[in-house]
Amino acid sequence: MAHYSHYPNYDVLSLINEWDDHTKEIVLKRLGPFPEPQLLEEKEVKMLRLIAKHLCYDNRDDIIDWILYYVDQRLKSNIGENQRKSTTPEEKVLIREGVKAIDKATQTKYGKTFISAEISEQFEILAALQLGSAPLIPEWATIPQQDLFDKLLDMMIGAYYSHPTVWSEIGYGGPAYPRGYYRIELGWTDPWEPRRPGAAKK
Repeated sequence: MAHYSHYPNYDVLSLINEWDDHTKEIVLKRLGPFPEPQLLEEKEVKMLRLIAKHLCYDNRDDIIDWILYYVDQRLKSNIGENQRKSTTPEEKVLIREGVKAIDKATQTKYGKTFISAEISEQFEILAALQLGSAPLIPEWATIPQQDLFDKLLDMMIGAYYSHPTVWSEIGYGGPAYPRGYYRIELGWTDPWEPRRPGAAKK
């Protein structure tokens, strides 16, 4: 799939010297290279890679690698979640057992694994998961379908929109520390922020 940037001449990393050293380190880590996964197993990584491509509608490996690294590090971490339903397993269980359930549901409907399924079949399974209507298997009794979909979407989209390449494409000016934003009125931009080609200056 092709990617179109609303700001083709803008690179947020050109502003990096405006950021403090700690912020630079955090942002540059998102460009890789990334170490081997510390928690996720090979099959889980392959499935999550395919799922990330569907949910983010993006096939660029450098960005998907960052998403997978983020998911692996978050599931490995002992830091708690901000909130979840009492009936929903902790995210580490929800995602790892959920990936197995997605694979089983795919085999139930199409007679093949999620990895070997056609792109359209993978999409159909994920679309059904979002609606809570994936093929019936016993695993859904303990892995809520829609909670699983929401958790995958939240984690992957969150990581996706924290990648500097995506920031450049959407015209995000990047971290504001220590400089800060000061023209915060609707429709106004600071002088160093990107403007879409043809847009009037404010």
